Amino acid sequence: MSEQSSAFSALVNLASSCRAAAKGLPAQIDARPQWSGIGFTLLGSHFVAPMDEVSEMLEVPHFTHLPGVQPWVRGVANVRGRLLPLFDLASFCGGRLVGGRKRRRVLVLETETLYTGLIVDQVFGMQHFPADEFQPSNSDLVEGLQPYAQGSYSDGDDTWNVFRLSALAQDQRFTDAAKDI
Repeated sequence: MSEQSSAFSALVNLASSCRAAAKGLPAQIDARPQWSGIGFTLLGSHFVAPMDEVSEMLEVPHFTHLPGVQPWVRGVANVRGRLLPLFDLASFCGGRLVGGRKRRRVLVLETETLYTGLIVDQVFGMQHFPADEFQPSNSDLVEGLQPYAQGSYSDGDDTWNVFRLSALAQDQRFTDAAKDI
């Protein structure tokens, strides 16, 4: 019995010394609420799309061109068994994609009625900004981008314009991709 009690005493002493040596919790700091989105570039500007409006990001997949569609419709790709229409977002907004093809990515917009891939110049992944630093106005943007940009955040020297994919999805000109004959 003395072996059991000495083992128990050793454990009690060890627990006491661990509690005495433990550091306290860090001081509670008021955390600023953050706004997060997916960062990308298009037509020479930085953008960030709300997290809940981008269902995934992809490398530009192989695709099949479609006849009788607007010039900004690149084609359709088979992505994991689903047909994904691909749109050149820069061309739709009145410009052209820049940079190397290897940097281009697809932002997938999926709603109840729309499953679409938007080709952009480059994707930077998640970006986080203090929510209270939102500016309701946008920096100088190409006219074709203005209907979809709703405010901005600043990150040092860069301005990140908020690009609302939901506004794009409601644009009749975007959803009617058939070529006018």
